[in-house]
Amino acid sequence: MFEINPGLIVWTIITFLAVLVLLRVVAWKPLLAALTAREEKIRSSLQQAKEAREEAAKLLEENRRQLAAADEQSRRVIQEGRALSEQMKTEILEKANQTSRHMVDQAKEEIRQEKESALKELRTEVADLALRVAEKVLDANLDSPKQRELVDSVIKQIAKG
Repeated sequence: MFEINPGLIVWTIITFLAVLVLLRVVAWKPLLAALTAREEKIRSSLQQAKEAREEAAKLLEENRRQLAAADEQSRRVIQEGRALSEQMKTEILEKANQTSRHMVDQAKEEIRQEKESALKELRTEVADLALRVAEKVLDANLDSPKQRELVDSVIKQIAKG
């Protein structure tokens, strides 16, 4: 059944070695080159992914800083707006107070002038009335300028006393 044939064994070994050398030259080097290239490509992809991750982390941190700066700026703008509105409120109230004081002072001045005018008119009427009474009492006619002079002197004496 099984026979050992030394010639067949030698040719089998020679054929095996020849196929082995042929495979090493033709198939092994391209396979190793392809595996090496794939390994390098994977290593490169991993490095790029790491760099992209680091860049994304930097961008995220930068975005956080910018967001914090924008938040701070919006707070500052709101604070300035509040301060400005408070200042405007104070100015408006002060102007309103000044205007009302001015109007009150003006009204007091008008009242004083009206009072003086009324007093002057009253004095004139009192003087005329006093002259009529004196005329009737004395039953004498004094000339008009003399009457005025007399009344004015009486009014001055009354005003002093």
